[in-house]
Amino acid sequence: MTGTVTDDQGLPLPGVNVVVQGTRNGVQTNFDGVYSISVEPGSILVYSYIGFEPQEVLVGSSNTYNINLKVDTGALEEVVVMGYVSKRREDLTGSAVQIGSDELQQTPMATVDQALQGKVAGLQIASSSGTPGAVQDIRIRGISSITAGNEPLYVIDGVPIISTDLVGTDDNGTSSFSSLASLNSSDIESITVLKDASATAAYGARGANGVIVITTKTGRSGKTAINVSSYYGFTNNAIDGPDPLTGAQRETLYYEGIMNSYELNSMEEARAYELENFGDAAGYIAWNEAGRPETDWKELVTNHDAPIQEHTISANGGSEKHTFYASLGYYKQEATVIGSDFDRISGSLNLTQDISDSFEFSSSNTASHSFQDGLLEGSAYFSSPHTAKYFTSPLDQAFNEDGTYNLNTGLPNPLFIAENDIDQSRFTRILSNNSLRWMTPVENLSFTSRVSIDYQVFNYKSYNNRVSGDGDDTDGYGYEFARNTATYVIQNSVDYLMNLGDHNFDFKLLQEYQKYNRRFLEAEGDNFVTDGLTNLASSGNPTAVGSEFTDWAVASYLGTAAYNYDNRYVINGTFRREGNSRFAKENRWGDFWSVGAAWNLHREEFLDGNDLVNNLKLRASYGKTGNANIDINLYQVLFNYDADYAGTGASYPAGYGNEDLSWETSYTFDAGIEFGLLQNRLTGSFGYYRRETKDALLEVPLSYTTGFSQQVRNIGRMENSGFEAELNVDVIRSRDFNFNIGGNLGTVDNEVLEVAEDANGNEIPVISPNTSYQRSASGTMINEWFLPTWAGVDPDTGVDTYYTNGAGSEVTTTYTQANRVYQGSSALPTLTAGLNLHVDFKGFFLDASGYYAGGHKVYESWHLYLNQTNLYETATYNGYSSLMDRWQQPGDITRVSKVVDAYQPWTYSTKFLHDGDYFRLRNVTFGYDVNADALATIGVSSARLFVRGTNLYTWVKDDYLLHDPEVDAGGFTTITTPPVKSVVFGINLKL
Repeated sequence: MTGTVTDDQGLPLPGVNVVVQGTRNGVQTNFDGVYSISVEPGSILVYSYIGFEPQEVLVGSSNTYNINLKVDTGALEEVVVMGYVSKRREDLTGSAVQIGSDELQQTPMATVDQALQGKVAGLQIASSSGTPGAVQDIRIRGISSITAGNEPLYVIDGVPIISTDLVGTDDNGTSSFSSLASLNSSDIESITVLKDASATAAYGARGANGVIVITTKTGRSGKTAINVSSYYGFTNNAIDGPDPLTGAQRETLYYEGIMNSYELNSMEEARAYELENFGDAAGYIAWNEAGRPETDWKELVTNHDAPIQEHTISANGGSEKHTFYASLGYYKQEATVIGSDFDRISGSLNLTQDISDSFEFSSSNTASHSFQDGLLEGSAYFSSPHTAKYFTSPLDQAFNEDGTYNLNTGLPNPLFIAENDIDQSRFTRILSNNSLRWMTPVENLSFTSRVSIDYQVFNYKSYNNRVSGDGDDTDGYGYEFARNTATYVIQNSVDYLMNLGDHNFDFKLLQEYQKYNRRFLEAEGDNFVTDGLTNLASSGNPTAVGSEFTDWAVASYLGTAAYNYDNRYVINGTFRREGNSRFAKENRWGDFWSVGAAWNLHREEFLDGNDLVNNLKLRASYGKTGNANIDINLYQVLFNYDADYAGTGASYPAGYGNEDLSWETSYTFDAGIEFGLLQNRLTGSFGYYRRETKDALLEVPLSYTTGFSQQVRNIGRMENSGFEAELNVDVIRSRDFNFNIGGNLGTVDNEVLEVAEDANGNEIPVISPNTSYQRSASGTMINEWFLPTWAGVDPDTGVDTYYTNGAGSEVTTTYTQANRVYQGSSALPTLTAGLNLHVDFKGFFLDASGYYAGGHKVYESWHLYLNQTNLYETATYNGYSSLMDRWQQPGDITRVSKVVDAYQPWTYSTKFLHDGDYFRLRNVTFGYDVNADALATIGVSSARLFVRGTNLYTWVKDDYLLHDPEVDAGGFTTITTPPVKSVVFGINLKL
């Protein structure tokens, strides 16, 4: 029999699969859509083609069957999980992006949020450290608050959770530890990013910064399926960073500094001058006498090809009455610097059970234990192995002649420290989410009760050895803390669906109560008895002990209503009334809401049968959300009771309080268009948003006669606006070959509109908590760089010059005469973009994605000690090899000033402010899906082999930005462990 396959417009479709159901007998249509196949009457032919709905035909006596395939509207019917509710994509009136499990697993990292980079327009993500398990810095549509928290809210299976740095708030300088590191990405079905008020207003005072909804996998009815996934590979630093000076280079700069400072003419004169006036102060004379031995600290502290691996086995199945999903996973990663690693073991068990025709029980449970061997890397800790290559002199030898560690180095020997110091975190987390649903006798009316608990046990231990390093002055130093947190969520909700012909209504009422309890116990001590005993019981001198209890509660009532007419016109509304214990009783409750509308134009008659447009939707929304991400008890007048007065306990005032304190509020307008053209070969969206933050929580100075310097008040306004776009193109669609390319971009235009004023009506700029060189005032960006403006190195004298009052003003060589001015830029990227590509051919496939961030400035930290031409670099610590491009004689054009024999002060200026633009090839995966026929004999239904690379290439716009450009929202480059690039080899099996 023969026939022709066409689309809705009668155009032939080449490459359509025509298969006899239940057999391997099949053909494809040719270029003209024609096919020919031998088939018996009574057989069923299945016609399938990517982007179109499959069709089945019962073969009769006819010899010709012409088939017309319809465009697949599955994308429109896709259900988007938004936490409290789920909606068809056609019914969305807000901005939400959902990422599936396949995409999430393309990033072999310890924390699942790292997989979002480059996947969502308007989402900015940066790594705070490359140490495994570290916190990621995430912002959705920029920064919504000047001083309150800007982190998005995380929701797992409909329940808001607490997701913070587990270490940083209680211990200073150690590696951060993300609570999301407890999750196995293989257990996650999808992640949805909610961006506008229509999507986030349901979360009230926690929705202003956006919401990230995580949905875990559930079972499916049918035969039990076993899935096994495993990969093993290696990691290295994504960017090597600046090369440190060699001993010979350092020596040259040192003596050149003496020549420049004392008007000497040769290296020999400089050596003689040093010996006569300073002795061998920097050690170069002894170094030369010893034969000029050099230590490559960079090589010694680097863990080349650090292993990374993950192995997961899962099972799912069930019947009409029950389903289950169970998994067990193990993850392990070594850091790219010595002395640090991370491992996690996790398991999950998710169940659903129909207790009767009216009641359904579901339970989602996850447990994990994580261990991080971290580093002191967040500040000037010279015991950190990673910083040793910059701070430790190459003149110092790592080993003695007998092979033991040399402990007479200028700074602690990082190799000895890595073996003998301890910086360890242990994290156990149990998430249990249980619900009972009652399908009432009233049709389409259901009632659900949900109880969830997030129980976390975190233990941190730090020990500085008694022989060398930070603990040698006190015969060792130990510090430990234990923190237990329990977050309870109770929800009761009513759902009702009503259909009146073409009029469809969806209502939800929800009551929610969330209670957070935190118990914290810490102790420290020194004077340890002997080496090898590191617990505080072996401390001969306990120096401190402390304990805390913290709790807060949030109660809320939520109502949502959705109206849909004939799948063409959609109206959504949300109202939430929320109370928070962070505020006084008179201001504890707030109202948050949103309204949204959408018009599905492709459903209209005037587009019916259109050969171009398959999907076209206009949407708009407006709403109010809030931000209460501040410390507890700020509204209260507080007293501390930890003082000692002549051996007797005493109290003292601790907080001025403000009973008028209330929420920050954000008002967001969002509008967009979504489209699918040419049989959905071309799909995408364009959108615009504007978010105004009012009643910002700012610290306002007080008269010192009050006994306090400041008070938190609701004052200040700020605005973020921008455009977002997504575009995907199916360049080629066929059975054996497919090629797809797509991408997204988002812009952020930020402006501070109002800050507090003093008694004279003058504005009080808000100084960033990161540095006084970032400030916010009306008309500026939030945390705009506020620095003296560098005017270059004087080619005649070799000294740095500065503009006295910004670019174009008078030039001076005296740093203190250069005024700080706003630089018109901040650390916030104003443009982010993602790019993705997919190609597959007869089982082979290639996936690639990239991420771009730009339009911002980042500042180089530690330049005084590492990138200025003074004694810090040439005599005490070490510097960058780029210092060799210094000024040497009149006429030299360079950005590196002449070397001096002096210790200079900090000279913060735009000399060290760099363009932050960069592009990173985020993921590349090449693999092969083994033919099912080849697997049938061994009992495997599907198998995938792959090799995956992460962060394989990084482009940086500014040639002078030598450190990794992926910095957090603070805007400073760091000397923490950088992000890593990896290559892993893996296999996925389905049994």
